[in-house]
Amino acid sequence: MPLDQYQREINYLRISLTDHCNLRCVYCMPINGLKFFTREELLSPEEIAEVVRVAVSVGFRKFRLTGGEPTLRHDLLDIVRRMAAVEDVGDLAMTTNGVLLPDLARPLAQAGLRRVNIHLDTLHPERLSQIMRWGSFEQIWRGIEAAEEAGLVPIKINAVIARGYNDEDVAQLATLTIRRDWHCRFIEMMPFGIGECAGVAEEKFVSNRDVRARIEQELGPLTPLPGDASDEAQNFRLPGARGVVGFISPVSEPYCGSCNRMRLTADGKFHLCLLNDDEMDIKRQLRENGPEAVRAILLKAVQLKPIGHRLDQGIFTQNRRMFQIGG
Repeated sequence: MPLDQYQREINYLRISLTDHCNLRCVYCMPINGLKFFTREELLSPEEIAEVVRVAVSVGFRKFRLTGGEPTLRHDLLDIVRRMAAVEDVGDLAMTTNGVLLPDLARPLAQAGLRRVNIHLDTLHPERLSQIMRWGSFEQIWRGIEAAEEAGLVPIKINAVIARGYNDEDVAQLATLTIRRDWHCRFIEMMPFGIGECAGVAEEKFVSNRDVRARIEQELGPLTPLPGDASDEAQNFRLPGARGVVGFISPVSEPYCGSCNRMRLTADGKFHLCLLNDDEMDIKRQLRENGPEAVRAILLKAVQLKPIGHRLDQGIFTQNRRMFQIGG
């Protein structure tokens, strides 16, 4: 596996397929004033598979499809088939809002997808419409059920917590793990770019320390579980529960020292750190010079990966918003 200059093993590539989304979460995506990549600006299924082959050849083994919303790609099944066919791809997962999974979950599993993380910020239908704005609780819940029926397990629910929107709902979300083998993971908001969404992320921030305290107050003590050092979540179990409660805390408890991730944006750039602007373009090199050029850029990107973010200094990604990076 490739080592960066801080001796971290970088073996996990998150691939954004599009910057489009069929939801408009208040902390992520404004409703107006958006400009999206054209189809020509996006990497094709063949190009994505070529990048994956290169990544595998240097030691990457874990891959995740992200967005925007990846299920909006009309060629998603082709992308998954091509990636799954690459020898030594160890894990292939996807993060989605679940809205389109009722029709896609089984075909995705048959194409080679193994797991899904599904974004659901609350179990309260009215509050969901306030924080996630488009879509509905019923649509997302049907998607979760379809994913489980298709064998895309363990189901992982990702919830981003915003004060005044869904911070009162965290214990109810955590109860999903009591009778099910699900993971419910609470994610701290992070500021990206400029404008209303960055403002929400700063003004409505809720520390996972507060989230955990509320869960324990309402549901009982959380017992820590052993975990992989590179896992971004700190994992716990409620009394008598089958599933896992996780906390992803990049702001209050940064885990940069064990980060093993590289990100590929939908328009073909290696994004070296989620909360920094450093990028390296591979699309043009891939189209003009082939996979060996991509290999050289990827290895250089690993070496240039920064040690961590600088949120404590008020410095964060300015050139892209979350939906343009893929989380």
